[in-house]
Amino acid sequence: MQDVISSNEDRMKKTVANLKEGFAALRTGRATAALFDRIRVDAYGEKSPLNQVANISIPEARLVVIQPWDKNLITEIEKAIRSSELSLNPSNDGKVIRISIPPLTEERRKELVKLAKNQAEQSRVAVRNIRRDGNEELKKSLKDSKITEDDESKGSAELQKLTDSYINQVNQVLEEKEKEIMEV
Repeated sequence: MQDVISSNEDRMKKTVANLKEGFAALRTGRATAALFDRIRVDAYGEKSPLNQVANISIPEARLVVIQPWDKNLITEIEKAIRSSELSLNPSNDGKVIRISIPPLTEERRKELVKLAKNQAEQSRVAVRNIRRDGNEELKKSLKDSKITEDDESKGSAELQKLTDSYINQVNQVLEEKEKEIMEV
């Protein structure tokens, strides 16, 4: 019974971690290196993550400086940033790329909050699906006489507590992201 609970808890932890990772890529009015985690650059014949071909630094709250390790990649990096969904306009001086992060409009902030709420809801659904899978495993173990009815009901109650806990975590992460998006 404990192995069912612990494996499902691990899956729930991963769901919350994935949500946090997804939220890191959502653009707020502030510059962060995580904004560029999903950007892939054509480097030496293959797509490489931006952070593997350049150093990304944040010298100011609304400025990102990207310094490629190979100066020949500067145009490829610029092209990758322009074609991303971030809607940013990079400029380069031949050595580094500078990106000024413009403040978000009220309308864009509301769109981002809506997007964040959708991602959070998907995570809540995933957590509930994990609970359902765990309950099915417990029922199967009961049917196969591996556990008693008492164990099955205790396991089910424990899974419900875990589910409530992880849904609360999802809600907290969403609340923090909403605050971050809406602050001017």
